[in-house]
Amino acid sequence: MNLTLLTDYYELSMMQGYFLQGENPSVVFDLFFRRQPFGGGFSIFAGLQNALEWISSISFQPDDLAYLESLGTFRPEFLHSLAGFRFRGDIDAMEEGTLAFPGEPLVRIRASLIEAQLIESALLAILNFQTLIATKTARIRLAANGGAVVEFGLRRAQGIDGALSASRAAYIGGAAATSNTLAGKIYGIPVRGTMAHSWIMAFPNERAAFEAYAACYPDGSLLLIDTYDTLSSGIENAIAVGLKLKAAGHKSFGVRLDSGDLEYLSKKVRTRLDEAGLPDATIMASNELDEHIIHQLITRGAPINAWGVGTKLVTGGDDPALTGVYKMAAREGRDGWVPTIKVSNNPEKVTNPGIKQVWRFTSGDGSLLADLICLEGEAMGTGKSYTFHHPMGDYRSFLLDHYDAVTPLLLPCMRGGLITRPAPEIQMLQNRARAELDRLDDTYRRLINPHVYKVSLSDALTDLKSRLIRENLTRGAQR
Repeated sequence: MNLTLLTDYYELSMMQGYFLQGENPSVVFDLFFRRQPFGGGFSIFAGLQNALEWISSISFQPDDLAYLESLGTFRPEFLHSLAGFRFRGDIDAMEEGTLAFPGEPLVRIRASLIEAQLIESALLAILNFQTLIATKTARIRLAANGGAVVEFGLRRAQGIDGALSASRAAYIGGAAATSNTLAGKIYGIPVRGTMAHSWIMAFPNERAAFEAYAACYPDGSLLLIDTYDTLSSGIENAIAVGLKLKAAGHKSFGVRLDSGDLEYLSKKVRTRLDEAGLPDATIMASNELDEHIIHQLITRGAPINAWGVGTKLVTGGDDPALTGVYKMAAREGRDGWVPTIKVSNNPEKVTNPGIKQVWRFTSGDGSLLADLICLEGEAMGTGKSYTFHHPMGDYRSFLLDHYDAVTPLLLPCMRGGLITRPAPEIQMLQNRARAELDRLDDTYRRLINPHVYKVSLSDALTDLKSRLIRENLTRGAQR
């Protein structure tokens, strides 16, 4: 399916306006978000590879142009110009799996104005959603405290594409596997599943259902024990089958709880499994879980080994959208690049002007200390002190001189419309996200009231931003 028209209508109408006015300079846009989702202390950047593949495939087909013509808005000369359209710009971005924080560019686009305008909507849709879901999954995995998290969200996701994108992002964020078989095929994600209540009800009784399943999958039987009565029949029938499997030398036996008081039931089930001689049997829990419920269960000592999480993972739960935005930072003028700024009565909505790079400062053991947004070309390196200015442009600042490394985060990934690096293995992206979280102090990772990671502006960017704000205020007063 050709997805070139996956853009907001006003992007196309603006593109035609630029075309008719002969206004198509080179520009730079930044994609960033304004606040951490879920009230958390970090986000995990995800979705870049999907976005690059979409951008590189943009091509207006005859049926696209015929549809646009039928709308009665677009002139023949503009439609004719689209017939040979390709994105030929440059893109620099953070690597997927990188920890990201509000205000700092995740992606920097350098292209013609028309090209940059076309890709805005879909780029935001892809990156906002996958970053949100990767972040949610990481929070759930941290709450699980080492227990495996399996993404169970296919049937509750926002449509087919939402399900596939969520499975990919969830794996980057730390899910051990997905129930989505197609996502497993496309992205190379491990797939896993147990049984539904319908399996139990398809047999004369619960014991017969368990025995039939164990006969099919003797080395991977995870029996759903709450169809009728978890403690009166479910666990007892499961134990009988589990003991037969153990006697025959089979392993990887366990049970799943999908309803009821999970703390109470898991403790009772664990006791019965241990008493019966099945101490290695695992307990998996599902049923409308999120990081807060899992954290409470873990804190209360619920002996649950694995977690099946669906609805509240793949939809984002209580925070259904990342606050990602796409703003122009510079445009080409007669004498070179001219920085641009959006000024607002809300300080948090005033953008950072100019072509920028994000530098991450780390300690000797790799721990993350702070990020500094600088203008492109600022000389950076170890062995010197840097002043970190508050991004809101007020008086607050601090001096950082105790660090061991400083690393640029925006790296080339597309030049002249061509992807410049091979598609990464998804396992590598998951490994990067886990390693990044391990480098982040625990105070930033806590679920409630996390410490705020410092993202600041350099001296040069602070001066430029202040100057442009003053100039814009002066122009407004003159009008």
